[in-house]
Amino acid sequence: MIDTGQILVNSLVTSSLYLLAGTGLTLTYGLSRFPNFAYAEFITIGAYCGLFFLAKPGGFFLLALVLGFLIAALVGASSYSLVFRPLVERKTSLIHLMVASIALGYVLRHSIGEGWGWATKSYQLMWPVYNIGHVRITLLWIILIATAVLAAVVLHFFLTRTRTGKAIRAIASNPDLASVTGINKQRVILLTWSFGAGLAAMAGVFRAADTRLSPMLGWDILLPIFAITMLGGIGSFYGLIVAALILGLAENFGVVLLSGIGLSTEYRMAIAFLILIGVLVIRPKGLAR
Repeated sequence: MIDTGQILVNSLVTSSLYLLAGTGLTLTYGLSRFPNFAYAEFITIGAYCGLFFLAKPGGFFLLALVLGFLIAALVGASSYSLVFRPLVERKTSLIHLMVASIALGYVLRHSIGEGWGWATKSYQLMWPVYNIGHVRITLLWIILIATAVLAAVVLHFFLTRTRTGKAIRAIASNPDLASVTGINKQRVILLTWSFGAGLAAMAGVFRAADTRLSPMLGWDILLPIFAITMLGGIGSFYGLIVAALILGLAENFGVVLLSGIGLSTEYRMAIAFLILIGVLVIRPKGLAR
C-alpha cells in the first residue's frame, strides 16, 4: 500500500535540500553566465566543516551550519576573485570557463580527500523521530524544511526590498544596462558568489547529517541541482522554488513507481531528467522565462 503522506513528506525534505543547494548556483549562473562545476565542492566543504562540531556526540549543529557557511563563503569569493574573474576580464569563452571550473573542483575535491581522508565518515548525531499517524519525520528534517522556508522568505525580501538585491536582479536581467546605471557589477557578483557558496555549504551539512559524508558528497547531487536550475530558468530564484518542488515529487514518487515495476531505485534520477527534458522542449528557457 502506498503511503502518500510519507511520500509527500519525503518529497518536501528532498525539495528543501535542493532549494538550499541550488539557490547559490542559479544566482551565480545568472550573473556570471557560465555553469560552475566546482559548486559541488562548496557543498562538500560545508559538510566537512561540520565535522569540527559534530565528530563527537553532543556537538552543536547550529555552529556547524555557521562555520560551514563562513568557510564556504570565503572559498567561493576566493574562487571567483582568483580564478574566474581574471578569465572573464580576458573575455575567455564559455568552454574555457567550464573547463576551469571542472579543474578547480578537481583540486578542491582531492584536497578534501587528502585532508580528511577518502573513507566514508558520519556525524555523531542522534535525531528524535516523530510519528504522526503513518508518517515518520525526524527533527533533522523539520529543521531542514524550516531552514529552507526561512531562506526563501529572507531571499524574497532581500531581492525585492534591498538595493543589493535589486542590483542582482538587474545584472541577471541585463548586465550591460546595469553597468550603465552605475551598479558596481563586480562587487555584486563577489557578494553573490560568497552568499551562494555559504548556502551550498549549509545544504552539505544537512545532507551529511541525513546520510554520510565523503569527498564525493557534493558531486553526487550536482546533477539534480543543475536540473532544477535549468528547469526553473537560469537566474530565477522563484522558478527554482517551483523546480525544486517538482523534482522532489518526481524523485520520491518515482521510487515507488520503480519499485512497483521491479526496477532499481537507482533510476530515480532518470525520471526527474525525463521531466526536465519534457519541460524544456516546451519552454526552452525554463518555467520562469
